[in-house]
Amino acid sequence: MAQIELVHLSKVYSGDVIAVRDLNLEVAEGEFVVLVGPSGCGKTTALRMIAGLEEISSGEIRIGGKVVNDLAPRDRDIAMVFQTYALYPHKTVYDNLAFGLRMRKVPKEEQKRRVEEIARVLGLGDMLQRRPAQLSGGQRQRVAMGRAIVREPKAFLMDEPLSNLDAKLRVQMRAEIARIQQALKVTTVYVTHDQVEAMTMGNRVAVMRDGRLQQVDTPQRLYDAPVNLFVASFVGSPAMNLFEAGLESEDGKLVCRIGDTDLELPSDLIAERPSLANYAGRRVAVGIRPEDVREAAGWDGIRLRGRILLVESLGS
Repeated sequence: MAQIELVHLSKVYSGDVIAVRDLNLEVAEGEFVVLVGPSGCGKTTALRMIAGLEEISSGEIRIGGKVVNDLAPRDRDIAMVFQTYALYPHKTVYDNLAFGLRMRKVPKEEQKRRVEEIARVLGLGDMLQRRPAQLSGGQRQRVAMGRAIVREPKAFLMDEPLSNLDAKLRVQMRAEIARIQQALKVTTVYVTHDQVEAMTMGNRVAVMRDGRLQQVDTPQRLYDAPVNLFVASFVGSPAMNLFEAGLESEDGKLVCRIGDTDLELPSDLIAERPSLANYAGRRVAVGIRPEDVREAAGWDGIRLRGRILLVESLGS
């Protein structure tokens, strides 16, 4: 395994279309980092540049401390898992798993040992003589993962590998991928547009928008302390409610005015965020997570008057 470093990485297409802007990101050895963001934010382009499938416009990519800008994909010692399984339909599961090892002229006994070990880890042991057409979507995705893992590369790159699966299978497979990555401790960069996937799988999550890195942090820190309105509204499902408000200083206290309601900010919040005092007399954004909203009946805390537009029953 190896550390991956992206240093001032940019990608500009013809016509001055900027896909990735000055991306700086460090992925530690054995770490699982998820790149997440809306469609067209540059996350897949960044992943393809790491893999060597996309030429970079400026900056550096280092894998294991070595600059790989000019290395061909096959010489970077990384393995990529795509959205499509890209299996050989005429080959058995065993042959699909062993294909990369054969290309590298790994001895047959070593091939057999590695393939059988990975098949056991992925629960494919009784499917080695089947062909892809005889497998379910989840089984095919496990074969695609196994083909990457069996090579024992320095790093895994995964480009939305679960997007073709149904909802239930996606939940099972994201747990499976996280488990395998923790067991193998291989440096992994995983791309998805699904923020639930990102929050449940990554050691750290990097949020991108319009080619720029917005914030990179642990999932809980992203949720609790977003650095800007985009991250605040993107992370969390259902999304955070955002309101425009005024912040005023009255008798040494900070008061937030939302519509016709004045909310005195608690002293512990002011102590935690002393910089709030600098915003007195200005317009601010107030974010309220859906799970923090309660009916006012019998509630002696902060109250806001509003109108309910929609209620969705989601079980728990």
